[in-house]
Amino acid sequence: MSSAEDREQSAASPPRRRLTREERHRQLLDVAWRIVREEGTEALTLGRLAECASITKPVVYDHFSTRPGLLAALYQDFDIRQTTVMDAALQASEPTLAGRATVIATAYVECVLVQGREIPGVIAALAGSPELEKLKRDYEVVFIGKCRAALAPFAEAGTVASAGLWAMLGAAEALSYAAATGDITAAEAKQELFETILAMVARNA
Repeated sequence: MSSAEDREQSAASPPRRRLTREERHRQLLDVAWRIVREEGTEALTLGRLAECASITKPVVYDHFSTRPGLLAALYQDFDIRQTTVMDAALQASEPTLAGRATVIATAYVECVLVQGREIPGVIAALAGSPELEKLKRDYEVVFIGKCRAALAPFAEAGTVASAGLWAMLGAAEALSYAAATGDITAAEAKQELFETILAMVARNA
């Protein structure tokens, strides 16, 4: 093909649209999740992310700066999805204890299952840094507060004790990850968490 034909073909082809910063950030998070899913959390480095996303390292560093920053962004991404799903479900649920308990149990387990096996690895990596552990704890406090507000109207005492809520969160994490690894079914995880929530509220007489 002649150079004239090359120029003609080039002119006929629309130029590739440059991604906005938000679109690039979303792309990098999606690629990072894929790396964790297929290769494990240890394989996730900024260099590996740049390689898999077919972009230069400076672009990745501009978005995340450090590996802990990337892990924090992944956890935030997961938490945002979990919060959005639960908020919408709580709004649409029946104003009963069973209705609210079903929403909390279902939303928590399903969000972990959607993320599959990769989220436990990210959470485990978060525990290795005081800054990242604080980030995780901050999100957990918000989740605990949301559950307290949803369940308190159904407790005779008018509130739900913090100890019970933290125990519920521990059960939610353990049951969800057991379902994600196939040790139990999703239905079993949801039912057990549902029963745990009902028992917790009943204790607040």
